[in-house]
This record gives sequence, structure tokens and C-alpha cells, in this order.
Amino acid sequence: MSAPALQLANVSRAYVQGDNVVPVLGGVDLTLQPGEMVALVAPSGSGKSTLLHLAGLLEKPDSGEVFIGETATAALDDGARTRLRRTDIGFVYQFHHLLGEFTALENVIMPQRIAGLSFDEAKGRAAEILTFLGLAHRLDHRPAELSGGEQQRVAIARAVANTPRLLLADEPTGNLDPGTGEHVFATLAALVRQSGLAALVATHNLELAARMDRRITLRGGQIVPMA
Repeated sequence: MSAPALQLANVSRAYVQGDNVVPVLGGVDLTLQPGEMVALVAPSGSGKSTLLHLAGLLEKPDSGEVFIGETATAALDDGARTRLRRTDIGFVYQFHHLLGEFTALENVIMPQRIAGLSFDEAKGRAAEILTFLGLAHRLDHRPAELSGGEQQRVAIARAVANTPRLLLADEPTGNLDPGTGEHVFATLAALVRQSGLAALVATHNLELAARMDRRITLRGGQIVPMA
């Protein structure tokens, strides 16, 4: 059996505010297997962003361990964490954050070039992913020329361009109307199934959450399964 894409083992995190220590996560455990989509449904202030930041190596836990594949990350220096984040983790946010002066194709080429791929390799893979997401006719369009749903699909393509093992999505359909959000979710789910990456998707959309493999929430600094 292959290693989990993500494993949080007894992870705790707290923040200091003035003279107070505010606990956010207390000894949480979470495992995501390759090809699994897990919905994180949690209110603001519950620790959702902290959980995503820890999983994405943007923060270090106060205690416990975060494994990306078989790599323990808590003791890694910033350079090693950045390299692992670049190769093994993709991020999709509520707002697409595309570079407006570049085309859809160029936005997806860029992270691959940073990772060391040749231009021809990066261009071919970018076109392949965008085509899979239904954007073959929009490769040469800049973000301002794309609809909201198209922009978010380009953002998804960019996030998976370097074939990560883990995708972290924070309200990826939050800025979209229901019909467009449904289409974006469907393409995201198809991509997860096709590629075998694991996805942790924070969402307030209970209908979309119900269609994922598992649903979890945060309560009192603990991960709690949802029905």
C-alpha cells in the first residue's frame, strides 16, 4: 500500500496574543490517502486556516508531526519546506490569483519552468491539463477575458501543473454562482480521480461536501468526522 499523501500526527498549534496563549489545534490526527477527496466544513475562527497552513507547510506545528508522503517536515528548514511545497503541494484559493498580463497557458507554464522543466515540456503539459479541464479554446486568453469559472479552472490547472501529491483548496467555489461552482467542482473531482492526488477542500457548501469521500469539521481544536 502506498504511503498517505498527508498525515498530521498529534499536531498542536497555539498563538500568542499579548499575555495570552490562544490554543487553536490540540493534538489533531488526520490522514489523506492518494485519490481521496476530504471536505473540511468548519466555521470561521475554528482553526480551518491554521489546519490548511500546517498541511501546506506554511506554518510549523508547536508539537506533533506533519508528513508529506513519507517525509517528516516539522524539523525541516525553510528552504527544504519551500522545495517540498513546490513539488508536492498545490494550492487553490477562493480568488484565482492569476497573473493578469499572462495568458491561461502562460499562467500554467510558469510554475513548471520555476521547477526546472523545459519550455516545451511545460507548454505541452499546460495545454494537456487545460484541455482536460475544458479550456482548449481559451489557452491564449488572459484572465480578464475569461469567465469566473474559467479563471478558477486555470487556477486549478496551475496548482496541479507540477504533479503534486496533495491539493489544498480553500473555498474554491466560494466566489462563483451555483451553476459555475458545480462545474468547477466537477472538473476538480475528475482531476483528482484521474491523477490520484489527494485533496483537502475547505468549503461551506454542504451539497458539494456530501459528494466527497469524507467530511470533517473542527470542534474545540479537534478534528471531528461528520455524518
